[in-house]
Amino acid sequence: MDNIAFASHDHRACIKTGIEAVAKYCAAQKLQFTPLRRRALEILLHEHRAMGAYDVLDHLRRDGLGSQPPVAYRALDFLVSHGFAHKIERLNAFIACARPGQDHTPAFLICRICDAVAEAQLEPSRGMLGRAAEETGFTIEQAVTEAIGLCPNCAKDIQ
Repeated sequence: MDNIAFASHDHRACIKTGIEAVAKYCAAQKLQFTPLRRRALEILLHEHRAMGAYDVLDHLRRDGLGSQPPVAYRALDFLVSHGFAHKIERLNAFIACARPGQDHTPAFLICRICDAVAEAQLEPSRGMLGRAAEETGFTIEQAVTEAIGLCPNCAKDIQ
């Protein structure tokens, strides 16, 4: 599922697989995957783009699942804290995780024109960050990388 935002795929299977993986993980870890949390994840998976909390709230409101911002923020906080979604700091938005329930270090490729976001995977222990940490005796526990550039569609349009 690398770089899913920039590639064609079976969208319905993607949503189904994502929900099933999270439901299975939650059951195994005894986490409450409530209908509200499930719907918030479905929204993120369906949209396949970074969404602000108020965008998610608009969907939840239409579904009759709440109309106050804390409703969306609590659901998104659960999804992020358990690795089922990520917060894209540059966009102040959220995106469904491409590898829910798996231990990984995501890197986000953000198109500066259309704001499309693709999730890739990094190994922070390698490369410049890993060497800097090693040289200083620092142990990396979590790293978030956001790269700004052009997605294939926007790059093609510029040429």
